[in-house]
Amino acid sequence: MRDHKKNELGKNPEELFGRVVAILEQARGNVVRAVNSSMVLAYWLIGREIVEALQGGEERAEYGKKVIEALSGRLTERYGKGFSEQSLQNFRRFYLAYLERVTIPSPTGRESSGILWYPEKLRPLGVGSSREAIPYPAGRELTPPVKGHPPGDESQLGFSPHLSWSHYRALMRVENEAARLFYEKEAVECGWSKTQLERQIHSSYYQRIVANRGTAGLIAAERDRLPGESVGAEHFLKSPYVLEFLGLPDSPELHETDVEQAIIDNLQSFLLELGKGFSFVARQKHIRFDSEDLYIDLVFYNFMLKCFLLIDLKIGKLTHRDVGQMDGYVRLFEDRFKVSGDNPTIGLILCSDKGEAVAKYSVLSEGRQIFASKYLQVLPSEQELQLEMEKERRLIETALMEKVDL
Repeated sequence: MRDHKKNELGKNPEELFGRVVAILEQARGNVVRAVNSSMVLAYWLIGREIVEALQGGEERAEYGKKVIEALSGRLTERYGKGFSEQSLQNFRRFYLAYLERVTIPSPTGRESSGILWYPEKLRPLGVGSSREAIPYPAGRELTPPVKGHPPGDESQLGFSPHLSWSHYRALMRVENEAARLFYEKEAVECGWSKTQLERQIHSSYYQRIVANRGTAGLIAAERDRLPGESVGAEHFLKSPYVLEFLGLPDSPELHETDVEQAIIDNLQSFLLELGKGFSFVARQKHIRFDSEDLYIDLVFYNFMLKCFLLIDLKIGKLTHRDVGQMDGYVRLFEDRFKVSGDNPTIGLILCSDKGEAVAKYSVLSEGRQIFASKYLQVLPSEQELQLEMEKERRLIETALMEKVDL
């Protein structure tokens, strides 16, 4: 019996190899996350020591510079690279950016006044905090963790083991605290790399959501919502969309097919810009209606909304015909492809020239989930994007007033 079992195990060496590799890869991943978490926390603690040392010393810039310079020299002599004056300044800024993230006893016996942190939710509860804490929605409070929890356990200390020091270095440069917390949570939930995180920050992802849909657009993950709480499609859509990664020329010869092909060639980046929960389904989806062949440019599915998203690409201004065509696409698609359990299909017209008509159709819908958004082919500056969003807000407000008057 024992020999038979031995032979069975040896029949497929590839399966054995695959299982061993999986074990080793998981172990290595755990080690990397543990090291990342420990180093991030160490840098926060170093930043705290520097801040407290400078606060307790002479109130002169020269004094602070000399303290950091001397500390840098001694640390470099002992540990080598990684402790330049610039690095120590970054540790200091990191602590100040996350001043109230954790409460950990100092090695010298001092304890920083701050708050306990719940990394699963990324929301602080004020405990002796001078700043206003972000409250939980009613019914979602958590049981506070034990304050004396061992400092080595990243599950309680508030810096995600899934984010590296490079992530936090990018995050700490975001001055708006609400935006910084939003980017941090999204980076964890969506598995953003450091480069992807920086791209979302530079493209003002947070500001575009808030400007377009208000703070309600900052939706929580499925596990954070109350039972039965639904999220509307409008919370997932942005305007404008920034598609600088397509590398498209600003040329009158540009066609919708060029934009479509560029999106397919850069699908991962487009999914990142589209938002969380989207997966690619089809390109030029064929639907036959009577004797007519219709083709939908792009089809996606959102597993959080549990619905399809149909995208029609448009170069130039939006027309009544474009909206009517999308309405027909949505009706036909729901009739042919929607299954039990799916929510209503969303139709999104992405156009390069967004005028008053688009603003009206962005709020029209009449019970059908049809939206329009402008896309930008270059990454705008913060000021340019702000002007673009303010212009769109005025157009939508005008459209809403006209609709009320009717």
